[in-house]
Amino acid sequence: MGELIIEPWIVDETTHDFFVPEYIENLAHQVLKHYDLSVRNMQIITTKPDKGGAIWKLDTKSGPKSLKLLHRRPTRSLFSLGAQEYLVDVQAARVPPIIKTKDGKNFVEAGGKLWFVAEWIEPLTPVSKDLEGAKQLCYALGEFHRLSKGYVPPQNAEIASRLYKWPKTYEKVLKKMDWLRNIAKAYSDMPASSHLLNGVEKFEQQAIQSINSLNQSSYYDLVQQGNAYWGLVHQDYGWSNGQMGKNGMWIIDLDGVAYDLPIRDLRKLISGTMADLMKWDTTWVREMIAAYHEANPISPQLYEILMIDLSLPNEFYKNLKEAVYEPEVFLNEQTAQLIQTIIETDQSKWPVLNEIKDDWKGVKTK
Repeated sequence: MGELIIEPWIVDETTHDFFVPEYIENLAHQVLKHYDLSVRNMQIITTKPDKGGAIWKLDTKSGPKSLKLLHRRPTRSLFSLGAQEYLVDVQAARVPPIIKTKDGKNFVEAGGKLWFVAEWIEPLTPVSKDLEGAKQLCYALGEFHRLSKGYVPPQNAEIASRLYKWPKTYEKVLKKMDWLRNIAKAYSDMPASSHLLNGVEKFEQQAIQSINSLNQSSYYDLVQQGNAYWGLVHQDYGWSNGQMGKNGMWIIDLDGVAYDLPIRDLRKLISGTMADLMKWDTTWVREMIAAYHEANPISPQLYEILMIDLSLPNEFYKNLKEAVYEPEVFLNEQTAQLIQTIIETDQSKWPVLNEIKDDWKGVKTK
């Protein structure tokens, strides 16, 4: 479909919220010609202008569909599309089925990117933002992980795996601490700099301890089981991507799935939920883990890795790593308050981790 290559685009005060360049809109109409669909209307739902992605909702005679422009490399997108097909066709998972093109393919390649159409699942409702809702999310996540085991990607897809990268990821967190320290010193007159320096001194030691714990753990034995054994993680799972439908919880937006130890998703969900609560709560953490375990049993060895991953200064790293790009803009009063909130929330984490660290001793899994 031509030599045109889709590039990220700029959104500013002259464009509306879901602006998409005209050439991409034109490509979308060209892509739809590859489908046996009678499209009565198409509405842009969300965009990723900084990466070059978009989603449209299609009103068709055969019901609502979604059209997605995937922003990743085509070979990477092949991996996620293959996963989505496997989960639906082989495992009967509650993820949106892909609509085939007229010639039986999962996608259309246009503008150097992959596009695909899937069923638009409705109605979908976010679960309640309370403990019961969190438990529903965790159970659905465990089910997703269990059903994703055994996935083998299409022949031409690149292998998206984070399974063997945990040590490198932990080391990156530690290395970034030193970068942040240097930035705080170089921009010492900025409102957040002294707070950033305090945070680095605190969280750097946590990162070192987490690295030591990972190196002494069962991690290296567990990953020897290989990618297909462990299955896929979603990588962006939460209240928006796990929603309740008429037949139970559906998981959507699988574009970033990758092989990994499954408890990476669970850790992100727990730490993100505790950040929203602005304090760590033993009951919440225990019940979230138990709900997940019910759907996808956690071995004592995997539980050990979960505890180690929870010990890493994840929220500090996630929220402050961008300081390296525009420190003179980033290190403002708002960031100072954010750092203080992260430090205060972290103080409530350690009593919780100490209380639950031995919960899985003696637990037998199938």
